[in-house]
Amino acid sequence: MNANASLTRLEKRLNYQFKDIALLKRALTHRSKSKNNNERLEFLGDALLETILSDILFHQRPNASEGDLTRLRATMVRGATLAILADDLGLKDFMRVGSGELRTGGYQRQSTLADAFEAVIAAIYLDCHHFDTTFKVVSALYQQLLAELPDAQQLKDPKTRLQEYLQSEGLEKPVYRELSITGPDHDKQFQVCCSVGAKESLAQGSSKKKAEQAAAEAMLVQLNLI
Repeated sequence: MNANASLTRLEKRLNYQFKDIALLKRALTHRSKSKNNNERLEFLGDALLETILSDILFHQRPNASEGDLTRLRATMVRGATLAILADDLGLKDFMRVGSGELRTGGYQRQSTLADAFEAVIAAIYLDCHHFDTTFKVVSALYQQLLAELPDAQQLKDPKTRLQEYLQSEGLEKPVYRELSITGPDHDKQFQVCCSVGAKESLAQGSSKKKAEQAAAEAMLVQLNLI
């Protein structure tokens, strides 16, 4: 099967047929493979997703406050959610990556898949030059997640939820400690420890902030709060 025939499978999953298949190929090209990669498309895709999901949530949740809408949108565009959608589409099977990424399985990382998903959305927009068409594709891809979206109050970030719980119980604030930083400059991983009394939780992320949020979420699990 040639490359274009293989991408036809992805087009069917997207329910969109490209006029310029080179745009889709670029959206699936990691920086380790070529200078003509998907990084600029990620930028555009990120903006498109924020705009489209803002519109959907604005109309879907007429009684939600600005803060509620912001939290709802944040959970829809965060890396973990985008990686799930990318996995549903099977993007990892179509990724074009360098030999090092292929050998280490780096192309299956959450961040890589999330970036590719954003890039694919941008590629669709650039291919059709039509916002409404892109809107329909995104709406269809998010249909199930939007139907299952919980109340906005449940979507406060883990650090906020943990701190509010501890305050309500008259307990001390959690303490976050950076344990290590590993990986090359373009792909650093931060390990953080969250301490609440004698309890500790460890987590890592691509930034200190993300690692702290992950550690707070792990602590919420320990405390049986999620």
